[in-house]
Formats: sequence, structure tokens, C-alpha cells
Amino acid sequence: MTPPQQHHKPWLSYLCLAAAMALVGSYVGLSKLLVVVFPVFLLAWMRFGIAALAMAGWVRRGPGEAPLSAHDRKLLFLESFLGNFLFSVCMLFGISLTTALAAGVIMAAIPAVVALLSWMFLHERITPRVAASIACAVSGIALVSLVKHSGDDGAGGGSWLGNLLLFGAVVCEASYVVIGKRLTGNMSAKRISALVNLWGLALVTPFGVWQALGFDHGAVQAGIWWLLLFYSIAASVITVWLWMTGLKHVPASSAGIFTVMLPVSAAAVGVLFLGERFSAVQVAAFALALAAVVLATWPARPARSALQNPRRA
Repeated sequence: MTPPQQHHKPWLSYLCLAAAMALVGSYVGLSKLLVVVFPVFLLAWMRFGIAALAMAGWVRRGPGEAPLSAHDRKLLFLESFLGNFLFSVCMLFGISLTTALAAGVIMAAIPAVVALLSWMFLHERITPRVAASIACAVSGIALVSLVKHSGDDGAGGGSWLGNLLLFGAVVCEASYVVIGKRLTGNMSAKRISALVNLWGLALVTPFGVWQALGFDHGAVQAGIWWLLLFYSIAASVITVWLWMTGLKHVPASSAGIFTVMLPVSAAAVGVLFLGERFSAVQVAAFALALAAVVLATWPARPARSALQNPRRA
């Protein structure tokens, strides 16, 4: 049973949502360093394995929590398959082929994609403002793809594939937002985090073991192992718990505005830690991306506020 809204401080939920998206953006950027060292499936497998150990005590059903229904089990699987497994694969392969700045621009399309998914699966009408958001997001992605494609680093052809994979990660993350709202009505944030991570571990284990057998673990520097630990805890434990905690008390349509922290932090990591620089075209692409976020997530009228809150606790 969800606690009454009046007993919860809204600013605390907002802080959780903002911190979750800032962390996602930071590890999206920093994962650029990890995919240079580790094969993608091995990296994902170690991430889920480390997180599973960290969240071992969160798996059990809490006092007063209802047993999982067949519907909840299906939602947990979908939440992990899309939001953990496919998101990680698309994001890690994608970031290895493009830049953290490009990832920030593309990830800013999440609110627009949430709106599209709501139209497709929840039969919601796309308003002119949301349509403008989608147009801004598409334009930003096109710009950042063009500037990379015409670059002098010889990675132009690869960046198209990288950007396409990152957009696949956006679709997975948008699905994660919609499904997550349904799950928070029946389960604690900690248990959702743990069970979703366990599904991710199960899905990636065959591929991770295959890549681990031929990998030289002894050649990895100590600093990379520490970065892997941060990535694992941030991606599978802290961000999921923060997001589910905030989402429990905030409608998904309102929570979406905090995704603005994702592209900002991803770009900041690229500039501050990876030596990437903004060009004029990238500035324009980033401005379009942020405009898409604002347009897609600006508080709606009361008649539209139930857009992404189809089941109230």
C-alpha cells in the first residue's frame, strides 16, 4: 500500500530523481573509458554481478508487502530486459563508437520517446508541444551525427552505428520509465532494484562467461577496477533505487523533467574528464536536445496529467 502523499516531502522525491539522472549521465560518459578495456558483455556481466552482491539483502519480500503476481513478474522481466540488458548492450556498444557529447545529445530524447510510447501503447494524444519536442530531439540527433560523420578522425561511418545504438538505448530507457511507474505501486524501491538486477545478471551471464574465458584480467590497471566498481554500484544499485524512490511519489509525466540532468552530466564528463570539446554545431545540437526535454516534460494541464500514470496506488 502506497503511503499517503501528504506524509511525504515532495522536494525529497525531486532530489532523488535529479540525482538518479545525474548519475546515469556520469556513468554513460565514464563508460567510454571502460569499453576500451573490457569487452561489452564481460563489462555488463561484471556490473550485474557486483551489484547482485551489493543488493543481496534487498531481494526478500518486506513486511506487509504482497506476494508477486504473475503480472508483476512479467513487468519485472520486461523492466530488466529492456532497461538493464538491452540498455546496457546498446549503450556500451554505442558509446564505444561515438563520443560522450553525442551520447548526451541522444539521451536527451528520452522524454520525447516516452511520449511516443505513451501514444502507441497507452493511446495518448500527441499534442503540438510534444510533436515540437520530438522534432527538436530528432534535429539534435541528426546534427550531432552529421558533425561526427564529417569529422577528421576517420570514425565517421562508425558513429552512425554508434548513434543508432544509443538511440536504441533511449527507447529502452523510455520503456523502463513507463514500466517502472507500474511496479512502484506494489513493491519497494529496494526490492525492484534487486530483482531487476538479478534478471539482468541471468540474461547476460552466457555472453559474459564466453568473453571472460579469453580475457586477460591481470592486465587491467587498478584504477580501471575502481572505475568498474563505481560504474556497477552507480548503474545497478544507486540510480535504480533513487529513481524508483522518487517515482513512487511523483507521476512519471512530472518526473520526466529531471531527465535533463542526464545529457548535462554526460556532456560535462566528456568535456571535463575525456578531453572532448564543443564545436558550434554541437552547441546547437545540445540546445535542441535541451529544448526537446523542456517541451516534452513541461507540466501539463490537469486533464493531461494522467498521461503516464495509468495505475494509481
